Amino acid sequence: MATEKSGDPKPTASEGQKKPSSPTGYRSPGFQHVQTTNLFRVVNPELFLKPNKIVMGFGLVTITGCIAYIAYMNASKENQRDQLYVNVSSDGTETVQRRRSKWD
Repeated sequence: MATEKSGDPKPTASEGQKKPSSPTGYRSPGFQHVQTTNLFRVVNPELFLKPNKIVMGFGLVTITGCIAYIAYMNASKENQRDQLYVNVSSDGTETVQRRRSKWD
């Protein structure tokens, strides 16, 4: 085997391969290249679909609203916990009492 010393270098195995489509060298996210069953794809669609920013924003606003509403309800319930009311007895005397639940 004689080696040739010409000006044209021979292509190596790495030069013959395709370069990644994105400039940073990353592949697209998800499991598009993995072979899976249809049941797995139905149960886990977030792994195979492209992210939808409109739906994601709507979901974020909805979840934030629900958490804020629960926090508001909890705070208003704590404020009502020590509420006082006037109790009028049968003889006409008025007494101030705290509200209590049936569980207390």
